[in-house]
Amino acid sequence: MQSTYENQVEFNLSESGVHPLRLGELVHDTAAREALLAEVLRYTQTNGTPPLRAQIASMYDGATAGHILVTNGGSEANFIAAWNLVEPGDEVVMMVPNYMQMWGLAHAFGATVRDWPLVNDGARWRIDADALERAVSPRTRLIIICNPNNPTGARFEATDLDRIAAVAARHGSWVLADEIYRGAELDGRETATMWGRHDRVIVTSGLSKAYGLPGLRIGWVVGPPALAASLWASHDYTTIAPGALSDALARRALEPARRTAILSRTRRILNQNFPIIASWLDEHGGLFSYAPPDAGAIVYPRYHHAINSTELVTRLRQEKSVLIVPGDHFGMDGYLRIGFGDEAGYIRAGLERLAELIADLGLRNAACQSAINPQSAFRDPQFG
Repeated sequence: MQSTYENQVEFNLSESGVHPLRLGELVHDTAAREALLAEVLRYTQTNGTPPLRAQIASMYDGATAGHILVTNGGSEANFIAAWNLVEPGDEVVMMVPNYMQMWGLAHAFGATVRDWPLVNDGARWRIDADALERAVSPRTRLIIICNPNNPTGARFEATDLDRIAAVAARHGSWVLADEIYRGAELDGRETATMWGRHDRVIVTSGLSKAYGLPGLRIGWVVGPPALAASLWASHDYTTIAPGALSDALARRALEPARRTAILSRTRRILNQNFPIIASWLDEHGGLFSYAPPDAGAIVYPRYHHAINSTELVTRLRQEKSVLIVPGDHFGMDGYLRIGFGDEAGYIRAGLERLAELIADLGLRNAACQSAINPQSAFRDPQFG
C-alpha cells in the first residue's frame, strides 16, 4: 500500500523514519566531496567493504567484521535470514504487532507461524514472557522480535531480552531481532540490543529509520561468523553487493562523531514533533487512546469507532490526499499507525486533513465505543 500510494498523496504520514538527510548535509566539506567523486563505480566487496563492516561491528560488543554482512536495506537482511533458516514444517514464533515482512516470509517458506502478542496495559506496550514460554516448543526454529517495536514504538529492556534469550536457549531456537529503530529513542537512552545474550542471535538493522538515510539502502546482519558466511552466499544470489557510493557514504555516516550527530538530529526531530501529534490526539478526547512511543517516528493509537481501519485509511487517501497505515496491515483492526518524523508544518497540515475526515464521518469525541476488542486475537492481515 505504501509503495503504491506514498508518492501520489499530498501528505504522506505513513513513513516511520525522520525527514531524510540531504546528500550535502552528509558530504559537506570539499575533501569529502572530492573523495566521493573519485569513487569507482565498481562491484564493491559483496558482503560490504572491510572498513564498513568494522564500523558496524564496533556497535556490538564482541563482534568483528566477520560477524557482519552488509545488505541492501534492512528488508534484504530480514529476507536472507528467513530464506537461510526457515524450512517447510518449521515453527516460527513472532512478536505481534510487528513489521509484517517476516510474517509473510515465514509463511512463504512453509513454516507454521505462532503469534506472540504484546500486552497493552493502557500506559505502554510490554512483552508477556510467560506467553512466550507457552508459545515456544522444541519445533520452534525461530523467534522474531522487533525492538524498538514497529508499529507501537515500545522499547523493551535488557531484562525482557534476557528472558527471551533464556526461552530460546532452552529449545535451541534462533532469535532474530529487528533493531532498525535503535538509536531513535526520544529520551536519548539507547535501547538494549539482543546481541550477545544467546549463541543463536541474529540482529538486523540499517540506516533507514534512526539515521534518516533510507535512500542509501544500507542494512546489515550481525550473526555468528559461520551464519554470516552462509547468508553472504544467499546475498550473492539476490542483490550481489551494496552500491559503491552507498557503501562509501555509509562509512562516512558511521564515523563515531558523525554517527552521534546524526542520531542527535533524529532525537531532536522526534522531541520537537511528538508534542504536535500528542496534542492533536488529546484534542479528540475519547475518540483515541494511545501509549506514547519510546522510540521511532510513529504512534499507534486505537480509535473508538466501528469503522474498519482500511476503509478509514482509504477514504482519507481518496478524499483528503493523506496516507497513514491501517491497523489491518498489522492484523489489528481498530488501530492506525501515524508517522510524525517529517517537518512540523507538513505534519500539522496532514493532521488537519485527518480532522476534516473525522468531522465528515461524524466521529465525535464522545464516540460510541467500538465493537472491536482491544485485546482481540491477532488475525492474518490483508497484506503481508
